[in-house]
Amino acid sequence: MALLELKNVSTFYGNIHALKSISISVEEGEIVTLIGANGAGKTTTLMSICGITPVRSGEILLKGQNITKVSPNKIVQMGVSQVPEGRRIFPQLTVSENLDMGAFLRRDKEGIKRDMEEVFSIFPRLAERRNQLGGTLSGGEQQMLAISRALMANPHLLLLDEPSLGLAPLIVQSIFEIIQRINKERKTTILLVEQNANMALKIASKGYVLQNGVIKMADTAAHLLENEEVRKAYLGL
Repeated sequence: MALLELKNVSTFYGNIHALKSISISVEEGEIVTLIGANGAGKTTTLMSICGITPVRSGEILLKGQNITKVSPNKIVQMGVSQVPEGRRIFPQLTVSENLDMGAFLRRDKEGIKRDMEEVFSIFPRLAERRNQLGGTLSGGEQQMLAISRALMANPHLLLLDEPSLGLAPLIVQSIFEIIQRINKERKTTILLVEQNANMALKIASKGYVLQNGVIKMADTAAHLLENEEVRKAYLGL
């Protein structure tokens, strides 16, 4: 049984048909990437999974349970956490306070303390800045904080929306290495939305190509990297 399944999901913004009967499967322990141009529907897919953007038709299953009509806070409690595009940290809160917000729905104080120390071991730069306001961090540090905040919810499934957006190449490399580390060390399943298709496909096991709200291609990441159409459209080759 897949950890996450989207079955013929359609989502609308008013009269705009944003997702058109898309089907996606994410197995436990995988990194799966969703690539496509701006406006393809990638963020809408993540928002639909989280319950923020209502699904008009189709089903979203988490561990076989239908979560299509479940509220966003319940979905978080069920083990799904999102790192939104643009980071969206709380700029007037310290690093530690941002992390506390990520654990808002949890009640296991010892687990929260343990996870915060684990986050600081993954991101030692944040440990050094734990009392610094989030808004004074660099772009790369804010992305690290956004990922860390999501991890504080102790998710089974982590949804990442454009984690490399606006970052310098060296920072991008570091972020992708950390994504792999989270997947391997924490055993966290990851659905990655990313415009840097080359980097995303290199760390993923499977990929989907989304175009105008339709899944145009689905294959192993290795095969998509070699696909001529993908190489021309998304890899700049």
